[in-house]
Amino acid sequence: MNLLAKIYVTLKGSVLDPQGAAVTHALHALSYEAVQDVRIGKYMEVTLSAPDETRAHELVRGMCERLLTNPVIETYTYELAEVTL
Repeated sequence: MNLLAKIYVTLKGSVLDPQGAAVTHALHALSYEAVQDVRIGKYMEVTLSAPDETRAHELVRGMCERLLTNPVIETYTYELAEVTL
């Protein structure tokens, strides 16, 4: 089964996000005063082959925890979608 993992990585809420603060400030300067906070993150797409969805979840969690994120300061979420190649 071929799957596309859409992975979203963000800083934990307790971690200072200077890029997000800069974007918030810039938006306020452009009169977007309704913006209260901006957090900057990463988005990745990984296409993988797995025998079933359970194994795909195991693979994606392993990749995220071992390489794609820094678990000390980042959190991640992901979704899987079946693809045809």
